[in-house]
Amino acid sequence: MKRALYILAEFSDRDFDWFITAGKRKEIPAGTVLIYEGQPIDALYIVLEGKLSVSVEALGGQEIATLAEGEIVGEMSFIDARPPSATVTAIEDTVLWAISRNQLRAKLFQDTAFAAHFYQAIAVFLSDRLRGTVSRLGYSRYRQLNEDTDSESNLNPDVTGSLDLAKLRLDWLLKRLNDLNRLTNAQ
Repeated sequence: MKRALYILAEFSDRDFDWFITAGKRKEIPAGTVLIYEGQPIDALYIVLEGKLSVSVEALGGQEIATLAEGEIVGEMSFIDARPPSATVTAIEDTVLWAISRNQLRAKLFQDTAFAAHFYQAIAVFLSDRLRGTVSRLGYSRYRQLNEDTDSESNLNPDVTGSLDLAKLRLDWLLKRLNDLNRLTNAQ
């Protein structure tokens, strides 16, 4: 399942309402660099449509991952306030949900329940990403994770109880944005 579901599964209805209200749709054309390695970023992103390539300078700019719908981008820099460790470029026209770093940080300081949900979700997300990386590099004693990220067997078991609600939230967000986009284009 899409990695953004980790966050959406942890959110309460109130958290989700704030997330929707605070965020903004951002469209980037294919070939556009969203994040430059080593340069600060000002937002946390969820990929709504499209694909992004993640590459690192230490490997000569080699692609190390591809991110698609539902993936979270910029979470590491948000958590530790250090510059990004990779460059992220749109492979195709991409639509993102962007939450301003300052706005999100203020919400986390003001709302401890939201902060607890958010940090729990990010911890589960980063743990899952690290386990997948270790497995793909061949350092895991356990069976290699299935490359199918939509497989529920690849999800943290603590998330599966809230998975249906998280899927509904992501689908609702995508539908709402598509409806708004159609209205804007019709005017």
